[in-house]
Amino acid sequence: MATNDPQSAEGNPPEDPRDLLSEESVLGLDEYLAMHAAVGHRTRYEILYRLVHSGDMSPKELEEAIGIDDSTLHYHLNKLVEVGLVEKRQRTDRGQDGLHTYYRATVFGDVTLTEGVDELIRGEQEFEEMYDSSASPGTGSSE
Repeated sequence: MATNDPQSAEGNPPEDPRDLLSEESVLGLDEYLAMHAAVGHRTRYEILYRLVHSGDMSPKELEEAIGIDDSTLHYHLNKLVEVGLVEKRQRTDRGQDGLHTYYRATVFGDVTLTEGVDELIRGEQEFEEMYDSSASPGTGSSE
């Protein structure tokens, strides 16, 4: 059962991970896990990375930036759209006829990338220092 408080009074996480979700949560646990699974593939990570950090991009721009063919790109874009990390949009460019397709990261895509994978990568040095078994306590102190 979902609660409004994701942590107990003692500050410990709930026993059941579904209880992390509030009553008003828009998505379910499986949907959040699907987002993380989708971004766990290198090509999809690179697509999402480009969209978050470079803004809206057309399929052609993504193909060139990542160096993959059209069918592979669209396969991975469809996966990202399906789980809600990316949205497909169409617009008419000024002075152009017809609609042009472009993709952009959703809020979920932005947060999943920047607060998830990117943060983990940025924190590598800190994690390495925390878990380096060869470092001895008190290193750097003079005797």
